[in-house]
Amino acid sequence: MQMWMKRRYELQMAQGNQQTRRQRGFTLIEIMVVIAILGILAALIVPKIMSRPDEARRVAAKADIGSIMQSLNLYRLDNGRYPTQEQGLRALVEKPTTEPVPNNWKGGGYMDRVPMDPWGKEYQYLNPGVHGEVDIFSYGADSKPGGEGNDADIGSWQ
Repeated sequence: MQMWMKRRYELQMAQGNQQTRRQRGFTLIEIMVVIAILGILAALIVPKIMSRPDEARRVAAKADIGSIMQSLNLYRLDNGRYPTQEQGLRALVEKPTTEPVPNNWKGGGYMDRVPMDPWGKEYQYLNPGVHGEVDIFSYGADSKPGGEGNDADIGSWQ
């Protein structure tokens, strides 16, 4: 009986050594499967991440335009009119000196500074506007009227 138990113990130890030997590392097939899965995920995810900066620029432009429009509306409430085309958006930062000079211009201005669009260009101001009383817009990434996608115009009427 003791011999039988000793033999059984030896078999169990041998099986344990085989299992630990198999668990020590990954096979080439396992590594290749993981690399293939990572490649597929990268092919699906990277294009979506890469378009985010362009989307963020469009969102930032819309937010800037909204802020400029709010400042223009405050200017109009105080002065009874929007700045003229000649006075432009600069009238939100500095008191205009060209006619009609606003009588109730708020000291300190309506904005600290007029922001540049996310592509580094000035926002465009039209008074009278084509789409409303006044229009504020950016020409987008291409800095030209019209366009599609990232090159599309972004305006206060949208």
